[in-house]
Amino acid sequence: MQLERSIIEILNNRGISAAEDVAEFLSDKPQRMYDPFLLKDMEAGVDLVLSAIDEGRRICVYGDYDADGVTSVALLKDVLTALGGQVTYYIPSRFDEGYGLNSAALDKIKAAGVSLLITVDCGCTSAAEARHAKEIGLDILITDHHAMREERPDCLLIDPQQKDCPYPFKFLAGVGVAFKLAQALCETAGLPKQVLTRNLDLVGIGTIGDIVPLVDENRTLAKYGLRAMNLSRRPGLRALIEGIGLHQGEIDSGKVSFGIVPHINAAGRMGDAALAARLMLTEDEARAQELTARLKECNDRRKRIQDGIYRDCLDIIHRDGEPGRFLLVELTEAHEGVTGIVAGKLKETFYLPSLVVTDIEDGLCKGTGRSIDTINIFEILNRRADLFERFGGHAAACGFTIKKENVPALRAHLAAATAELPEEAFRRQIKADAVMEGREVTPAFTAQQKLLEPFGKGNPRPKVAVRLMPGRVNRMGNAGQYLSFGGSLDNGASIRGVDFKRADETEPALQKAAAEGRFLRLIGEIEEQTWKDRTYVQINLAGVEGEES
Repeated sequence: MQLERSIIEILNNRGISAAEDVAEFLSDKPQRMYDPFLLKDMEAGVDLVLSAIDEGRRICVYGDYDADGVTSVALLKDVLTALGGQVTYYIPSRFDEGYGLNSAALDKIKAAGVSLLITVDCGCTSAAEARHAKEIGLDILITDHHAMREERPDCLLIDPQQKDCPYPFKFLAGVGVAFKLAQALCETAGLPKQVLTRNLDLVGIGTIGDIVPLVDENRTLAKYGLRAMNLSRRPGLRALIEGIGLHQGEIDSGKVSFGIVPHINAAGRMGDAALAARLMLTEDEARAQELTARLKECNDRRKRIQDGIYRDCLDIIHRDGEPGRFLLVELTEAHEGVTGIVAGKLKETFYLPSLVVTDIEDGLCKGTGRSIDTINIFEILNRRADLFERFGGHAAACGFTIKKENVPALRAHLAAATAELPEEAFRRQIKADAVMEGREVTPAFTAQQKLLEPFGKGNPRPKVAVRLMPGRVNRMGNAGQYLSFGGSLDNGASIRGVDFKRADETEPALQKAAAEGRFLRLIGEIEEQTWKDRTYVQINLAGVEGEES
């Protein structure tokens, strides 16, 4: 196949230029996978798990309450059961227990007769809890993908982020690490390949949902995961897809990110994440329909609460004036299940690292943060780890529990740390992956652009620069918050444009250029749209680079 010039430019700008790398990136059947036994402690971990199964010991899979954790729990429970294990699972309450391992839960699990605990998507920072597990006679195997802290848990630990781990790809999701453990177990025990392949739908959901870079091995897992979702016979996933108005055969990374994942996450945000795990594990069609209805109710409630808290945060920010180089919004009362989403919306609105802290009880607060691409929020907060009762996360996001009396010190630390950073770190960067002439903006380009999917972190939907003379510019949306405009490319072809993100910023330049008959250099995403049986090419505007004569 002859690739369009602009597609080649996009690939080259993403570091993909060698013929074999291009072929692998575009392949419908990618092969970029690594030996699971390259992960530190994998061999010992497999021996521990298989020995426990052979001895008839009870095993508990302990996971996080987000989509990555839920899919990891469901995957490992299925595989361990196929191996003949006596398996249960435990997902802590976001509200009563918080993220990661906690000693009270370990006591409860031990009292239920469990002798081996396997964590998924959590545990790498739980050194104290690992010591407690040892004290009560509970064997523990931690599998995680998060950044390590200085004190390593004293137990078997499978995490590619360990400094001494030789695994060649460091950015697996939690479900990716769980899959590598499953892969190693099945290989050692000689289980049929089907035990793994039937769980690839879960791997795809967790990998896309946890916003890890969709490159290298993650791209392979996401591609096969999407294929599995579109063919899945899993009753719970099929019911969820149908229940939220999607269709098998048409699931892409966007539908996973903005449809499937929010509904799975809503269970943990609004109450009990085990609800979503039960949906992924059920074999009963009627039960799947019932659980899907409950997830939809959770998600609807989540959206209502989230919108209210976001408005409260905006009121506080506007009341307090110029926020400086970070946002730390203190709320006396907020639903902990949605503060992370609100922090993400604040980060996008103001393009600043954003923390939302809310009171809980006994002089304690819970906080969650989201950061912009250029600032590692985990590294900055970890410099003052002494301020936190609990703390974890990665470059783009964090969560913590902190004494209320320590919040001013946290605010002062953030002010000092961000003051050291260059001004450029706080400028929203909108960079074009390719510069296109009007004659190149065609259905042939949009068709080949689909070969670059799945899109996500590390492989975003391409943004291209084009010369366009705007025509009529209109407001649209319930509150007039979006823009719609027509225009002509530099070859005279007509094109429609929309702006769903920064209409207030871009409208003046579009209106001025339309009135003066001038070309603008725009950056945006080119895509094909169909309306009333008519297909046309559209630009989704990301920014206006400048005016041209």
